[in-house]
Amino acid sequence: MKLKYSNKINKIRTVALSLVFAGMIIMYIGLLFKEYEWVMVTFMFLGLIAIILSTVIYFWIGMLSTRAVQVICPECGKNTKMLGRVDACMFCKQPLTMDPNLEGEEFDEKYNSKKYQKEEEKNEQMND
Repeated sequence: MKLKYSNKINKIRTVALSLVFAGMIIMYIGLLFKEYEWVMVTFMFLGLIAIILSTVIYFWIGMLSTRAVQVICPECGKNTKMLGRVDACMFCKQPLTMDPNLEGEEFDEKYNSKKYQKEEEKNEQMND
């Protein structure tokens, strides 16, 4: 079975959208407790916190998206944005990399981690 890759920007946007809906659901649950005002207010406050957190995440990913590298996907030919060394196309989910050392390698998001990059540098220094 083929793995389904997803673009990092789209993943984070999905989390933010989920927080909006979760916040609204939490607020509606609060309406079920009208008799107990302190419970209702608590649920309303938690829902508001979730929606505010989603707004912060949307703002953060928007700022990150402006600095992302734009590339043309070789599979679908559309402009897509890349974060990190490896990412997937926003449209066709094609794995992409801009690092020539990773071309031909199996797609793995571990290539983006600082820990992996430090290990690679250490291995290169030991080989030299």
